[in-house]
Amino acid sequence: MASVRDMTISFRSSARLVNGRCIVQLPEDASAALPSRGQVAVDAVIGGRPVATVLEPDGRKGHWISVAEDLQDGLGLTDGDPVAVDLEIRSTWPEPQLPDDLAEALAGAPDLADVWQDITPMARWEWVRWVGATRNLATRQRRVEVTLSKLRDGKRRPCCFDLASCTDPELSRSGKLVVG
Repeated sequence: MASVRDMTISFRSSARLVNGRCIVQLPEDASAALPSRGQVAVDAVIGGRPVATVLEPDGRKGHWISVAEDLQDGLGLTDGDPVAVDLEIRSTWPEPQLPDDLAEALAGAPDLADVWQDITPMARWEWVRWVGATRNLATRQRRVEVTLSKLRDGKRRPCCFDLASCTDPELSRSGKLVVG
């Protein structure tokens, strides 16, 4: 029996502009075929162009994929345009883009350099998402501080937050993708 890692999930959907960013929501059956309701690392082919990325949860048991601005421009995607997508689950996670505040804090904590590199890329994605899962600047600053403290205490993951509702705060409200 083939595992989800050995199969390609193919679908057609529409590009959507949400708060100025281009995304593609996965159809329900495509999302249901994934191994997690949270983030999932994939090798994707979007409109014929390959990209290694992480699918985001939508807070409604579904997923969406961000279309980088250069890819959006290259494909000429606008709101509502149809797009073909093929996904293969990655066995390894790509490195997350660190937000400036977390990158600065880690750079200022040389005692954590080995610890940060020792945790998995998936765990680094979780730290980045946990720090970014709030719009409140004071809470975010506190989460950066707590990240350093927890890493120093040997914690490898942020905690027990709901990964299925921990989506990009720029595109969500109360853990749910803004779809309107």
